[in-house]
Formats: sequence, structure tokens, C-alpha cells
Amino acid sequence: MPRTGMFAKDHPHYKWVALSNTTLGMLMATINSSIVIISLPAIFTGIKLNPLEPGNVSYLLWMLMGYMLVTAVLVVMFGRMGDQFGRVKIYNAGFVIFTVAAIALSLDPFTGGPAAMWLIVWRFVQGIGGAALFANSTAILTDAFPANKRGFALGLNQVAAIAGSFIGLIVGGVLAEIDWRAVFFVSVPIGIVGTIWSYKSLHEVGQKNPGRTDWIGNATFAVGLIALLTGITYGIQPYGGSSQGWGNPWVLGSIIGGIVLLAAFVLIELRVKSPMFDMRLFRIRSFSSGIFAGFLAAIGRGGLQFMLIIWLQGIWLPLHGYSYESTPLWAGIYMLPITVGFLVAGPISGALSDRYGSRVFATVGLSLVAVTFVGLLLIPVNFDYWQFAVLTGLNGIGSGLFSSPNRTSIMNSVPANERGAASGMAGVALNAGSSLSIGIFFSLMIAGLSVALPTALTNGLTTHGVPHAVATQIGATPPVGSLFAAFLGYNPIASLLGPTGVLSSPHVDAATLTGKEFFPQLISGPFHDGLVVVFIAAAIMSIIGAIASFAGGGKYVHEEKIAESRAVSEEGEEVGASRA
Repeated sequence: MPRTGMFAKDHPHYKWVALSNTTLGMLMATINSSIVIISLPAIFTGIKLNPLEPGNVSYLLWMLMGYMLVTAVLVVMFGRMGDQFGRVKIYNAGFVIFTVAAIALSLDPFTGGPAAMWLIVWRFVQGIGGAALFANSTAILTDAFPANKRGFALGLNQVAAIAGSFIGLIVGGVLAEIDWRAVFFVSVPIGIVGTIWSYKSLHEVGQKNPGRTDWIGNATFAVGLIALLTGITYGIQPYGGSSQGWGNPWVLGSIIGGIVLLAAFVLIELRVKSPMFDMRLFRIRSFSSGIFAGFLAAIGRGGLQFMLIIWLQGIWLPLHGYSYESTPLWAGIYMLPITVGFLVAGPISGALSDRYGSRVFATVGLSLVAVTFVGLLLIPVNFDYWQFAVLTGLNGIGSGLFSSPNRTSIMNSVPANERGAASGMAGVALNAGSSLSIGIFFSLMIAGLSVALPTALTNGLTTHGVPHAVATQIGATPPVGSLFAAFLGYNPIASLLGPTGVLSSPHVDAATLTGKEFFPQLISGPFHDGLVVVFIAAAIMSIIGAIASFAGGGKYVHEEKIAESRAVSEEGEEVGASRA
């Protein structure tokens, strides 16, 4: 038998080459989905733009959601293209696009609004590359590994995918301390190495599913999902006399129009000869339950990230003496337990799911996540760190127990020639859930803040010498500004009171009002009220996801079912022949 090279597709160790490369790609793509979130204060300072000014809020929103939105919209299309033209080909192209965008982001030549637009546009481009990586990495692994080893491989890949979103918070905090451009440049050498490596080492080993490109389905899905996610996100901005924008005709039109287009997409896919996504896959119980549970878990996980960043950067760290400039770094460090918990549990649950199936691990995992959401409500806003570390560590363990078996059950349940599309749909669940978490959980938090924050803000300002009329005016401002300030680790009091001129009055305690502790103490009570609403909703979503995981059934591998049916058929033919 002739020897094969290390990177030949028929080499016995090729599957490990595929695992290492696709894991690197997923890690890079997901780190970049969160690295910007925690680095926003340094980025906006670097480009000399105040994101809290009314005309600049859209820059902030698109910096938050642009990458995730583009990835969510395109991931199914790239998954289908992988089935048609080759998963490795689309995956490799994704590495190239991602790397080019990373270079452009780190070389932003502008300041102010033009600089923000440069970053937003290139984050869109980077999202295109990320979508190609997301859509095909798990399909490449499913092709490369036998069914009895896929849980371990997909587990590691999924650990990289979700752990990357937590690691990005840590890396972003560290790099933001060095230079805001480093937040983007860190992907450049990794992207170059990954691109060269993928072109040299990966081969097409899966089944293709050729057919015409479903342009109508692609367009309907893209426009519908963009409209829906954008409308929900913009619902957090004030409109008229309301603290939120859910009565804004543009927001309502976007949401309703998006739902109508997505419903039309389903009808189109059921009728077209070569659909972008075969909707009949949802008849497979393991697939549909896994997608639904993964979607709910992604919403809860995204909401947890945002709430923990607000909690740490806007309240806990300033109360413990940290400067606002250093809060991104320390917020990332103090969230290490959730990353460690995930990294420990993910690979173990993935390997064990090969033997025992996914149901138990996925169900127990999301149930544990729900318990930790309740636990986070029971600790004070100014907590002892060990309490926070234990609960977030357990949350990471629960996410790890769920995520790897969940992705394994999804990928094992579909035919070989649909793996790219299935991987893409799983990517939609992950990225759309993360995008939706911005609108859903910020809206819930604003609803909670609206009850107590106006009174707390008015009373706090008057206590320190601000005239009652001015304090009442500031207290009536929409709470979204205070929420974004906490999210960015800013004290907004100076910018709120600056135009009134009262800070220069000798009767006003300006030093206290603009110091490190006043705003965190002021917002801590209302924040906890909002946190109750947010984390109860997240716990309910996790419980529903756990029920869906349990309903997905026991261990199921599509190829095994095919093999069993063929064996039964062949046995019947042999019996018939012998009787003849």
C-alpha cells in the first residue's frame, strides 16, 4: 500500500488536521464577535467620537450588531454553497475575506464619524468571512470523522465557537489597554497562517449536492432576517415620549415586514426544486429540537455577556476603586470563571455524547444554566467576588455540557449531502440568537430601569446640590443613555449636567457627582430591578431549551439508520434467494 502524505485526504490522521484547522477558524471568528464589545470605550476614544451623543448612538448599535447580523444572514447561504461547490472551497474563501477585513480595520485612516463608518463597513466584510467559516467548519468535520468519533470532534469545535465569545472579552480587555488598533490587528497573523494552512491541508471528502442557486430564497431570507433583527435592535432607542421605540412605525414595519418575508421564505423553500435550505429537515426531531434549543441558549448566553459587562464595568469595578479607563481589562479578567468552566465541560461532554448520546448532557447543561441565572439574582449588586465566580463558573460548565452534544446531535441527524446547509442553520441559530439578545435583553433592562431610575437620579442629584428643576429634567431623560454609559464604563453625569452649567456652581458637589462612585451607587438599585426581569426571562428560555433537548430523543445517527435499513433489505433478499 503506498504511503500518503500528512495532508492527503486519505491519510489516517487527516481528520485531526481538519479538526485543528477548523477549530482555529471557529475560534478566530467567534473571538471577533465579542472582542469589540468590551473594547468599545477604547475604540471610540481612539477615533475621537463620543458614542453617547444623540447623533452617534447608531454608530454604537452598528458596531455592536453589524458583524453578528451579517454572519447570521449569510451563514445558511454559504452552507448551501458548500454543499453545491465544495465545503473546503467556501471555507478557504472565508479565511481570505476575514483576514483582508482584519487588515483594513486595523488601518482605519479617519477620525470621528467617518472612522466609525470605516469600521462598521469593514466589520460587515469581516462578517462575510466569518459566515463562510461558521457555515462549513462543522460540515468539514462531520465529513472527516466517523460517526462514533464525531461527538468529540464537534465538541472541541463547538467549544472553540462558544468559548471564543468569552475569550474575546478577555483578549479585548487586554488589547484595549495597549492600543485600540490591536483589537483588530490581532486577527491578522492568525488569519494569514490559517489561510495558508487551510489551502495546503484541507480536501473535499464529503458528498456534494449540486443544483441551481436559489436566488429568490437567498434574497427573501437575507432581507427578512436583516429587517427583523434591525427592527428589534432599534426598538431599544427612545421614540416620542416613550423610553423605548416599540411604537416607532419604522421599527414596527421592520419587524412585521421581516416576519412576513421569513414566512414567505419557508413557502418558497418548500416549493423550489433546489432550495437554499431543505425545510423538510425540520421533520427530523433531533435536528429541529437541537436548532431550537441552540437558538434559545444563544439568546441567553448573549444576554448574560451584556449584563455581566454592564454589571462589572458600570457598577462593581468602579465601586471597588478601579478607574473607568481600566474597567475593560478587569471586566475580562473577572469573567474568567465562565470561560474556564466552559473549556472544562465542553470537550468532556462532547466525548461522552459519542457513547451515551446527547440528550442527558444537553438537558442537564441548560437546566444548570437556568439555576445560575436565578443564583445571580440572589447575590447583591455589590457582591463578594467568590459568589460571582462560583455562579459564573457553573454557568460556563452548564453551557459546555449543552453546547457540544447539541451540535453533535444536529449534525449527526442529517443526510451527508445536507451537512453544509445544516451547519449553516445551526450557525444562524447561534448568531441570530446573539444578535437578538441585544434588542431583547436591553429592552427588558430598560423596562426595569424605567421604574426606579428617574426617581433615583432626581433624588441623587438634588442631594448633592443640583437644583430640583434641573435634577427633575435629567431624571426624565430616557434610561437607555444611562444603560449605554454603564455598558461602556462611562460616568455620564458630567455630559448630562455640563450643558446646564450647574457643575460650576459653588453649591453643587461636582467632585462627587463626576467621581467614580456616585453613578455606580445611583444605578445599582435600579439595575438590580432590571436584572430581575432579564435573568428570569433568561432562566425561562433555558428551561424551555432543556425541555426541547430532552424531547429531541436518544442517540441518532443518520448513516446508521441508512446502514441498518440496507442490512435488513439485503438480509431479506438473501432469505428470499435461499427459499427460491
